Amino acid sequence: MSGEEFRSGEAIANRLSISRASVHNAVRQAQGLGVEVYSVRGRGYRLAHPHSWLDAEQVEAEAKDLGYRLHVHDQVDSTNSRLMALGQVGAAHKTVLAAEWQTGGKGRRGRTWLSPLGGGLAFSALWRFNRTASDLSCLSLAVGLGLVRALRQLGLADAQLKWPNDVLHQDRKLAGILIELHGEALGPSMAVIGVGVNVRLPEALRSEIDQPVTDLLEGLGEAVDRNHLLIECLRQLDGVLSHYEEEGFAGLRSEWEANHAFHGREARMIAAQGESWRGRVAGIDEAGALLLDTETGQRRFYSGELSLRGVSA
Repeated sequence: MSGEEFRSGEAIANRLSISRASVHNAVRQAQGLGVEVYSVRGRGYRLAHPHSWLDAEQVEAEAKDLGYRLHVHDQVDSTNSRLMALGQVGAAHKTVLAAEWQTGGKGRRGRTWLSPLGGGLAFSALWRFNRTASDLSCLSLAVGLGLVRALRQLGLADAQLKWPNDVLHQDRKLAGILIELHGEALGPSMAVIGVGVNVRLPEALRSEIDQPVTDLLEGLGEAVDRNHLLIECLRQLDGVLSHYEEEGFAGLRSEWEANHAFHGREARMIAAQGESWRGRVAGIDEAGALLLDTETGQRRFYSGELSLRGVSA
């Protein structure tokens, strides 16, 4: 099916050696997965927008040049869950799993990551560190910085970070990070780093997401080749994660703060139980905790328990 011209159900059926009823059912299934398809009687079907499907042969070769072992799947339950299982039975350092479609994409704090078929980039990278789990408290911050660097290489100059693991554009969520760790208390440790980037989000899906969101199409004003996006993300992550392994987060901390959308702004921290604190964001400490200057003094907040919400001055 093309994003440029209509193709009849008969032509599609003949090309795929299936029945016209199967074509009709496949179109309905694709629409249910968030793919916008125009259907016009007498003319056939056309994609509402051109799609850049992941080209396994292309991206696997380019990733290999960066030292990654990349595997592209049409469908998985969750790239993080699948890669964690592989890691526990010996998958190699820098193994990456990307998928066109996740049936159970995972977000932070038990949320589901929503993305239409072909409208997002979802991948997970396995990284083996010669560090303890406690040494990886800033890992999501380092990964976020790598994603911002990648997005700027693609032309999105004003991409920013939101503590602890989101990437924003104009104060709306563009990408998210989910990190799951496995290892002994004294190391070494294995991290599975899940990344989701909104490439093209239809309005119907945006209404199902409980926070302001945006996508790369809106930010850049043009369609993005997801293959190029994936390779650039892997390239930049290789740089920040190699630095993290060798030197920790200290050398990345000032760059992270310079790219934090909330740095120096009034904000409210909200606990899972509903308790909240208001103050001015002062930065992050060496362990990745957010520093908030409140009326009663400076407080530290750690990832996994709280959310950060901007407030008017």
